[in-house]
Amino acid sequence: MSTINPPKALLFDVFGTLVDWRTTVTHTLSTQAALALNSPSASVPTSVRLFASTISWPDFAQEWRETYKTFTASQSSPSKKAQKNAFKTVDQHHHDSLVRLLAEHNLTGLWSAEQLHAIAQIWHFIDPWPDASPALHDLSKSFILCTLSNGNVALLRDLAAHADLPFSRTLSSEHFGAYKPSPLVYNGAAEHLGLRNDQCALVAAHLGDLKAARDCGYQTIYVERFDEEDWGVEEVMAAKREG
Repeated sequence: MSTINPPKALLFDVFGTLVDWRTTVTHTLSTQAALALNSPSASVPTSVRLFASTISWPDFAQEWRETYKTFTASQSSPSKKAQKNAFKTVDQHHHDSLVRLLAEHNLTGLWSAEQLHAIAQIWHFIDPWPDASPALHDLSKSFILCTLSNGNVALLRDLAAHADLPFSRTLSSEHFGAYKPSPLVYNGAAEHLGLRNDQCALVAAHLGDLKAARDCGYQTIYVERFDEEDWGVEEVMAAKREG
């Protein structure tokens, strides 16, 4: 970020950057599995009980997250027809991918349809990293604060309320009919705010996101978070040298 010409708006990636999805999602999966397996009224098949007793819920949570990355990457350059008529939200993806992963792990029947829906909604209520809310409250005194996430609008608003993240604007890929790293998202966000791209800075824990934003003329700010970076060590070091 330039200190000579600082941005007017800070636009934040959310998952991983501001909220600790891994801890919350893993805890929810393991807790809900224990409740289902120990419920006297649940009719969980014996085979499902066996598979559930050996599964690693942290690994399952990571798999669920990886499906999100694959999904958004595949939708980053949709056709005009898809943008208009068939944009699939992250909420829809989270539910559908959860159902699919459970089937792949022989866990279909562990939860009812209603329970599956509630578990998929946990992404609306991820706990923040400890420094996120205090930092944003301080930054809100000097900058316009805005989300710029692949999460859909309803999800982002719930997250902001749950985690006490004081955004003045909520912008989502849903507004632009494409997912990051599509230029449609970064360019559309700046236009929506009435700013030039170089008056915006993206704050993110993912260098791929930051590179795409910089290619669109944004300023960028990297936040290191545990196990969030997808780039390899050499790529990370090169990016840090380049600033």
